Amino acid sequence: MDAVPAPFTSDDYGARMQAAAAAAAEEGLDGLLVTPGPDLLWLTGYQPTATTERLTLLVLRHGVEPHLLVPILERPDAESTVGAEALIMRDWRDGTDPYAAAAQLLPADGTFAISDTAWALHLLGLQAELTESRYSSVTERLPMLRAVKDGRELARMEAAGAAADATFREIVKVPFAGRKETDVAADLARFLREFGHEQVDFTVVGSGPNGANPHHEAGDRTILSGDMVVLDFGGLMYGYGSDTSRTVCVGEPTSQMREVHEIVRVAQQTAFEAVRPGIACQEIDRVARRVITEAGYGDEFIHRTGHGIGMTTHEPPYIVEGEERPVVPGMCFSIEPGIYLAGRFGVRIEDIVTVTEDGGRRFNDTDRGLTIVE
Repeated sequence: MDAVPAPFTSDDYGARMQAAAAAAAEEGLDGLLVTPGPDLLWLTGYQPTATTERLTLLVLRHGVEPHLLVPILERPDAESTVGAEALIMRDWRDGTDPYAAAAQLLPADGTFAISDTAWALHLLGLQAELTESRYSSVTERLPMLRAVKDGRELARMEAAGAAADATFREIVKVPFAGRKETDVAADLARFLREFGHEQVDFTVVGSGPNGANPHHEAGDRTILSGDMVVLDFGGLMYGYGSDTSRTVCVGEPTSQMREVHEIVRVAQQTAFEAVRPGIACQEIDRVARRVITEAGYGDEFIHRTGHGIGMTTHEPPYIVEGEERPVVPGMCFSIEPGIYLAGRFGVRIEDIVTVTEDGGRRFNDTDRGLTIVE
């Protein structure tokens, strides 16, 4: 295995918090409120050992030092994280009002972006305490908060992609015919862990007609000779995500299976070649969709072409019609066109791509041709 990527430092977290506060101010917000979840982990390095009903809240305001409000019983864990050096810690005790404590850090009539993952309990508590305050989701107001990755983040993404590729190279060696989808899914999970993933998030194994369901959960169906099988798998390695799809055939494919697979392969390749700084997200979607539509399967491409990925599997930017935001170097997203023939089979090919200064670079490089398995 390659060397472990360099750890993030207190300076890294401090710079992220400062940049996030500045972005919030540029958006006309009085602050950014972050509860436990991927945004808090990315901004501070802190992730509570268990998400409970007790309020944990990071307050970021431009020109004001960042504050993290935590339950007093969790303060030692919060203080032990690297990012704690870059912020001011505040705490509250059971039996006191955490929203009153939070209100001391906020303007009474402020407008804030708040984490998508914030509990309704906490949002309602803040609204009750600060009756003139207003809130929007982070995705609505600051969708690109985590979208552009730095060098150390890209190194983690690259390692996760390489581990997913190693997993695919192993899975095509195992028997498919006569085994259940869940058996192959278990193999995928095992290989992901063997190659370094600390967390497995999904192992889609869609055989035969199940492959026409893009998010099919591996089930008890026995895989048969002649089946096309959609494999879509990934998880977290060094805290960053992998997500790749390949479609294999058990034994000899039909001419239509070969045709559909080749159309998807060309669509995926053409969309990848379109990636460059400044192109709108929707244009990448259009490129892939045009190939499939011109081949006569436009109605069978039933999802967006891609999604951002980082500390979570799905995050902005989304590669979909209507997303006019241009891509910039450091953004990472999937390119995963597919064709789904109901009751028969499906095909999807997916790579994770990062935008470079002059184009795009894949984090997945396994064979995109139609692989035959036993």
